Amino acid sequence: MSPQQNGEWKSPLPEINRFVTTHDDKGRSVFSGDIEESMNFFTVDVGGGESAGFELGYTTRGFPIPLTNDQDLAMFQDAYAQKKEDGLIRKDGTLLRYVDIPPGVASPMHRTVSLDYGIVIAGEVECVLDSGEVRTLRAGDLMVQRGTNHAWRNNGKEWVRIAFVLLQSTPVVACGKKLGEDVGGMDLAESR
Repeated sequence: MSPQQNGEWKSPLPEINRFVTTHDDKGRSVFSGDIEESMNFFTVDVGGGESAGFELGYTTRGFPIPLTNDQDLAMFQDAYAQKKEDGLIRKDGTLLRYVDIPPGVASPMHRTVSLDYGIVIAGEVECVLDSGEVRTLRAGDLMVQRGTNHAWRNNGKEWVRIAFVLLQSTPVVACGKKLGEDVGGMDLAESR
């Protein structure tokens, strides 16, 4: 089964929606009509002729995050229009990304300069470290990545969905060497 149909990413996992709140002109809490609720995955080549589906759930810039006058919504709309040109992390901000991994697919070893919270939503996936250590994560499990070199491997027969929250960090220094971003050959732009 090909995860691409007519150039678009397709998986058997449930479609997901994004619901964003804001305030109306009376100061009441309402759902924003400015952000599309349905989420549309796009294909990322992970090397070796394999691909995974990525989707940008939300992203912000700056700390603290500017919510007044929907400044964050405007920034997200701009970022969303360019989601295929962005890298793995959002420098000086936050990023929520969903990743769908088909059965039998593995990412290459890669590293981000970030603190990542990865929560498995569906399926079972292995996280492989460059030391050779492996942990199997199942739905509901959490992986905290701290600038380490790692790969994701779906050895199962079911699709995997992971939600990632990525926060830029200072570069890790290990054994006297400053470790930078390495996308491991994935077809992704440099993080900005």
